[in-house]
Amino acid sequence: MTVPISYDFEPEPTVAPPLDANDQTALWNGAAGRAWVETQALLDAMFAAFVPVLLEPLAQRPGADVLDVGCGTGALALAAARAGAVCAGVDVSAPMIELARARAASEGANARFVCADAQRYDFGAARYDLILSRLGVMFFDDPVAAFAHLRGAVREGGAMRFLAWRGAAENPFMTTAERAAAPLLPELPLRRPGGPGQFAFADARQVREILQQAGWRAVDIRPVELECGFAACELPAYLSRLGPVGLALAGADPADRARVVEAIAPAFAPFRRGDEIRFSAACWRVDASV
Repeated sequence: MTVPISYDFEPEPTVAPPLDANDQTALWNGAAGRAWVETQALLDAMFAAFVPVLLEPLAQRPGADVLDVGCGTGALALAAARAGAVCAGVDVSAPMIELARARAASEGANARFVCADAQRYDFGAARYDLILSRLGVMFFDDPVAAFAHLRGAVREGGAMRFLAWRGAAENPFMTTAERAAAPLLPELPLRRPGGPGQFAFADARQVREILQQAGWRAVDIRPVELECGFAACELPAYLSRLGPVGLALAGADPADRARVVEAIAPAFAPFRRGDEIRFSAACWRVDASV
C-alpha cells in the first residue's frame, strides 16, 4: 500500500467554501453535487475516454506533482496517482470531495483532496508540475483571474492540460433531455449564454485570449471527439438525476419524476447501441505552459 504524502494543505473538515456571487458553489453543494456522488460509477464509466487523453503529459513527467482542478469525486486524480503521479484535487463540492477522500483512502492512493474554490484558494508557493482538469474549468466567475491564480501554483517549466466542451450544437446528446422535457417542464431553466457553465468555453478564440491574458504561454487548442457511453439500463438514473432535467426533478414527486423520464427516454433512441447508450463528446483539448 502506498502511504499518502504530506501536502502544504492538510485535509480539513469537508465544509463547502462560503457562497459568493458565483452560484456554482451553491449548485455543486446542493442537488447537483449529491447527484454526482450518487451516480459516480455511471459518470466515471461515461467519461472513461477522457482519462487517457488527460494523462498523456505524465509520460514526459514521471512522478509529477499534479493538481486536478474541479476534481469532482476523484476519478482523474486517482488515475494519475495509479500512473505514478503525486496528486492533489480541489473542488467546491463538499459531497464530492468527501467521496474522493473515501476512494483515495480505500485505494491507499497518493492523492489528497481539498474542498475549496480553485480560483481563490491559497496553494502556497509554486509547486505543481502539471495542472489537469476533466471538464472542471468552465465554471469560474472570472476566468482570467482564475487562470492567473492557477498559473501561480505551477513551478517554472510546468504545464496545464484540460478538456472542455465545445458548443451545444456539436454535443446534441448533452441537450437531448432538456429539449425533450421542455413541453413537460415549462419552468426548466434556460442555459445562460456567456456565463459560467458547461458550454462556457465553446469559443476557442475566447479560451485562447483568456489563457494568454492570464499569463499562460504556448497555448495549443485542438478539437477532439471522444467516444462515451454507459449501460442503457442506467438511462433512467441519468435522466432523473443529472443535467438541467435532473435538477428540475430533484424535488419532484416520484410518480411525476417517473412519468417525465418515461416520456423523454424515447428521444435517446439515436444514441442506443444494443444494451449501451453511446455518444461522441466534442471537446477542446487545451495545453499551455508556464
